[in-house]
Amino acid sequence: MEWRDEGIIIGVRRHGETSAIVEAMTRAHGRHLGLVRGGRSRKMQPMLQPGNRVDLIWRARLDEHLGTFQAEPIELNAARLFDAATAVFGLQMLAAHLRLLPERDPHPALYETLGLVLSHLDDAASAGELAVRFELLVLDELGFGLDLSECAATGTRDDLVYVSPKSGRAVSRAAGEPWRDAMLPLPAFLDRRSGMRADASAFEQAFRLTGYFFERHVYEPRGIGQPEARASFIAAVRRAFPSNAGAAAE
Repeated sequence: MEWRDEGIIIGVRRHGETSAIVEAMTRAHGRHLGLVRGGRSRKMQPMLQPGNRVDLIWRARLDEHLGTFQAEPIELNAARLFDAATAVFGLQMLAAHLRLLPERDPHPALYETLGLVLSHLDDAASAGELAVRFELLVLDELGFGLDLSECAATGTRDDLVYVSPKSGRAVSRAAGEPWRDAMLPLPAFLDRRSGMRADASAFEQAFRLTGYFFERHVYEPRGIGQPEARASFIAAVRRAFPSNAGAAAE
């Protein structure tokens, strides 16, 4: 068994004295693990770091085996990412989200989005916006996507300011006003047509929104908690907006 693909490293752990098991999100083969012989050598370690984009050749006798990776560098991002708290915690959070998906299950849209997010993780404002969109995409890939395109009650695409906690669909201001206290706020920047950027309050609302549906559909049914890295990432983004006095996102 053999294939060649491009991948982004999301995890590495030692194996024996000299080797490493590398976990990568690949373009066509999903989240995949493989053994890199000599992966703990001084030559290989700088390449085998989370955040780096690599060319991978995977080989195994049978498809269900762990197999081995042969890796060559494409884009070394790790050194840049380790300099910013949003990047360090953001990468850990992205990896935790990807581990919610079945291993070896292709998700090309997530791979492309992961690369985009990585290129902006060291900029807090951009990282926050892109990370929220990544979370929305993960929910969609898991089968729990939100419909934020039109009002669930009226079909209008304008003035969408709420999300129904039951259906995960957007609701307009007029239609949702009688139940506003039961609704989740929908930050305007999530509407791509608005051209708006997120401020501190919008970030809080956005992470609270995605966090609610992760908890309801993913964490609670699986009996797991929110990744610690997610809370740390949100806190790092929040620190970039010192005027923010909002409550912590769930």
